[in-house]
Amino acid sequence: MNESDKDVTDPELAPRLTDEQWHRLCARGAIRYVDDSEILFTTGQRDYPMILVEDGEIEVVRDSPAWMDEEVIAVMDPRSFAGELGLLNGQRAFLTARAIGPGRVREVSRSDLRRLLAEDDELGDIILHALWARRESLRRGSAAMTLKIVGAAGSPGFLSLRRFANRLDLVHMAVELDLDAPAHPLHARYAPGDLPIVFLEGQPIVRATPGMLAEQLGLSYEPGDEDVVDLVVIGGGPAGLASAIYAASEGLSTVLVDAVAPGGQAASTSRIENYLGFPFGVSGDSLTGQAVLQAIKFGVRVCAPCEAVSLRSLGDELTVLLSDGRGIRARSAMVASGATYRSLNLDRWDDFEGDIHYAATALELKRVANAPVVVIGGANSAGQVALYLAASGCSVHLVVRGDDLGARMSSYLVRRIREESRIRVHLGANVTGLDGDAGLSTVVIDTVGPVEARGLFCFIGAEPATEWLAELDRDDAGFIRTGTDVTRQSLERWQTMGREPLPFETSVPRVFAAGDVRRGSMKRVAAAVGEGSSAVASVHRALAAHPVA
Repeated sequence: MNESDKDVTDPELAPRLTDEQWHRLCARGAIRYVDDSEILFTTGQRDYPMILVEDGEIEVVRDSPAWMDEEVIAVMDPRSFAGELGLLNGQRAFLTARAIGPGRVREVSRSDLRRLLAEDDELGDIILHALWARRESLRRGSAAMTLKIVGAAGSPGFLSLRRFANRLDLVHMAVELDLDAPAHPLHARYAPGDLPIVFLEGQPIVRATPGMLAEQLGLSYEPGDEDVVDLVVIGGGPAGLASAIYAASEGLSTVLVDAVAPGGQAASTSRIENYLGFPFGVSGDSLTGQAVLQAIKFGVRVCAPCEAVSLRSLGDELTVLLSDGRGIRARSAMVASGATYRSLNLDRWDDFEGDIHYAATALELKRVANAPVVVIGGANSAGQVALYLAASGCSVHLVVRGDDLGARMSSYLVRRIREESRIRVHLGANVTGLDGDAGLSTVVIDTVGPVEARGLFCFIGAEPATEWLAELDRDDAGFIRTGTDVTRQSLERWQTMGREPLPFETSVPRVFAAGDVRRGSMKRVAAAVGEGSSAVASVHRALAAHPVA
């Protein structure tokens, strides 16, 4: 959708279909005759259709928020279609489509569009590429004004909203507000306590959270057409995404929920260099972003932020209860909730929350570009972050508690770190203090004393996010036991079933676990993907043993 030329001519945004392809596409839609200025779908509408233009023209419009006029984003002529990526995942429309003069269109429902993507590879790929390209184009244009996030630079609430919007690839604009600039127009209407503010279609949401935004956009979980889904996946990291993709592609109705946003820890990894098929490396957010698109393509319902708080088993049905009180009824469940980041027990840790990072993406880099930083950790994630920050102009102090850099870090990372002049490695060292006025300015390392730092990147491990799973058999550290690792006491419940737990199955029948949350997992992206996809074979076997009545 081209801002400079309102007619869509870019073939990537508006592919020209052959006669045969167009007829196949039209066969999926219901005919609708429209009058001049008739609205086909409107901003804020949920479950809107894709519009195929057979005769006449329609215009796609960014509605007028309070501070700017309406703008025509694109004009769709005959044999083109209107819609963008959000319609696949149930996101509410953030643009309006209306007829220019009388005409004839066809409406393809979201469910029919998903079936087309699954059943017609050629046509599905063409449409998916166009929807993706339109989303990327819209992110760079004035349509981003439809969703505007405003907050104090570096504040945790503002950063969490931005991270949520980035992870879900929402078309948005983020505005950092300088609280020390009284002339800013927002100060006349809003107090600092109102921040962060989300302006959605011009309407403010004060003290906004990702959950509030998700509710307004239609990204929270709501029961669909099925009362009971085949599989609910808890956790949107590599293991959870792989499970959801393989399950949905093999015909299982699948819902994926994540407490924050899809991607997990992998999305915060600046560069993954040993993942199969990427000889030049790939950023974690790019890899998981493509996986989310793939999941949506196959019909996975991706819902976030949706925090699971309990899992109940009753007969042949499971219920995952969410923090908002809603419940997801399912025939099987995949626990891929990963782990939560560890922090240091230091004075003033909470004071510098906006300058302490557990990820290193473009969002965090913007905060520390060309400034000195400290990275804590001795595993691959810390090494990758140190190299990423150094390559971006930062001078880096890498603090490693152990005496051997290669003890938990891959040899290729060790070699590159030793060759990088911007990285200074401190072995057998610990961070013992933080200091600063308006923000973090100094980090104390016990072996060298205070060092200048504008940011602290903490990669000292994580703990399994399993405290909500009291019913499952776990080890002393909280990791979930699966398959033959399930303890003898837990196996007693299986005697009446006449079988033992399947690979990746937990102590509760038809509840599976994959990825970092599972006892004995490798804690690598490739391994998590392998576990998540392999576990689906066990899901099929378990469901086949308990067919729908």
